[in-house]
Amino acid sequence: MARAIMLQGTGSDVGKSVLVAGLCRMAKRRGLSVRPFKPQNMSNNAAIAAIPGSSEMGEIGRAQWLQALACGVAPTVDMNPVLIKPESDMGAQLVVQGRSRGSARARDYQRSKGALMAPVLESFERLRKEADLVIVEGAGSPAEINLRARDIANMGFATEADVPVVLVGDIDRGGVIAALAGTHLILDEADRRMIVGYIVNKFRGDLSLFDDGIAAIHDFTGWPSFGVVPWLSEAHRLPPEDSVALARRTSVLPAKLRVAVPMLSRIANFDDLDPLSAEPEVEVVFVPPGERLPRDAGLIVLPGSKSTIGDLAFLRRQGWDEDLKAHRERGGYIVGLCGGYQMLGRSVEDPEGFEGAAGRVEGLGLLDVETVMQHQKALREVEAVSARYRVPVTGYEIHIGRTEGEDCARPVAMIGDRAEGATSGDGRVSGTYLHGLFGSDAFRARFLSEFGIETGGGSYRAQVETALDDIALKLERHLDCDALLAAAR
Repeated sequence: MARAIMLQGTGSDVGKSVLVAGLCRMAKRRGLSVRPFKPQNMSNNAAIAAIPGSSEMGEIGRAQWLQALACGVAPTVDMNPVLIKPESDMGAQLVVQGRSRGSARARDYQRSKGALMAPVLESFERLRKEADLVIVEGAGSPAEINLRARDIANMGFATEADVPVVLVGDIDRGGVIAALAGTHLILDEADRRMIVGYIVNKFRGDLSLFDDGIAAIHDFTGWPSFGVVPWLSEAHRLPPEDSVALARRTSVLPAKLRVAVPMLSRIANFDDLDPLSAEPEVEVVFVPPGERLPRDAGLIVLPGSKSTIGDLAFLRRQGWDEDLKAHRERGGYIVGLCGGYQMLGRSVEDPEGFEGAAGRVEGLGLLDVETVMQHQKALREVEAVSARYRVPVTGYEIHIGRTEGEDCARPVAMIGDRAEGATSGDGRVSGTYLHGLFGSDAFRARFLSEFGIETGGGSYRAQVETALDDIALKLERHLDCDALLAAAR
């Protein structure tokens, strides 16, 4: 059975996902067979993964897909057995071991989630049987003691599975000494004993300036330090998991093409835009609510959404529907991805109320298609050919709904004999269910050439692999990785 160690954070967005990915790559480089594991994830950035013992595919958090890549293995749903996909401020879709169990209100989920410990442990034990090491990622913070009774994401899992914990604090947000010492203070003794040390993450400047901080943390907690990790500039080359990171993305170089992406309230799979962001002559701007879409954008991308009808109303409240029409009238290009594709059509119909109240709403009318929501979710990896450029396209589908109409006669891609997506008669508006479209290097190169951009033919996947290697090397340099591995059990 594999040994295991778990990274928990003093709060959300302290960098656990990147650290786990980097440590997975570090362990792989040392010749270990390693697997990532996150008991519970809350994210609308989902990926396709195999369901063990089945020919079906399921869903996991995109961060665990990236961590599997860092390990050099194919992702499976066991790497993230509980995925919560927010649909509103009060409710979310629950995915267990890759399969949807419907929607639940937050309060109802909190009351019932203790029953999910069994599938969480089942998935964890399967992973332990196929590896030397499992690196576990917590969610949120163990200091949320109001949620401890039925916890499956942090100390509830760690104590049940007897996995030692390394606590991660984020110095960039300030108060890291108080965060670590405060966590020590409010945890009960049984949970406190699970912690074998801590990591300070995202330090900018001279690391020796924090020597007194390490001494202070030891005085308050008695915990050893595994090291101080500097700000990892390489992390921006990895797909972000949380939409909170989108508002902080900035461009420092002038670009030939500005791509505007409205930040929908339930934005999903926004890492579809990362391959474009990685291009030096492309600036991808995520436009927050309350701001208008920039007039100088050459391309507007409507991203995926966990709630197409809800986000269509949200889009209209921001005035983005008028911005899109004005952009179209100026001769601009528009691409809709998944939920964004559905919004571009004449209408979206939800006869059985999958997204809320049953009914039909008017779409943006920029594509001559109509969408009807269906119970069956499409979950599949895709090998296709671009209908416009005749180059290979790889990606995946993860959606509910069937979209049909006159513009489907001009598809975006051909999946075997099946036409996928739709394009307007003048070619300036298109929509597709294919996630990962821009990650297909040949397609991206041909697409951007229409804006006068030469990509150089580089591989986006190779850039991600290089970033993982670079992060692993930095962690080797700044962390006591021997002690971390020795602490696993």
